[in-house]
Amino acid sequence: MASIELNVQGMSCGACVKHVTQALTPLAGVEAVAVDLATGRVRVTGAAPGAALLAALDAAGYPAQLLAATALTAGNTAGGGSGSSCCCH
Repeated sequence: MASIELNVQGMSCGACVKHVTQALTPLAGVEAVAVDLATGRVRVTGAAPGAALLAALDAAGYPAQLLAATALTAGNTAGGGSGSSCCCH
């Protein structure tokens, strides 16, 4: 299993976190999505290609850049993010 870290622009509230999570979760190969609103970073665990993640985020109105891709070992996985309702794309 692998992990891809992205820098996502345009997230400003909990609803943005929810929209980013919802844009990535249904993609083939995505097993988990963890969003850090404070840093603007998203970690996606699974086998989804980075290009598919970037395209889904761009389509949702959140331009992103790939920061890193790493292999994960057992016990080192990413969790999910959630948010509340507010302003958004």
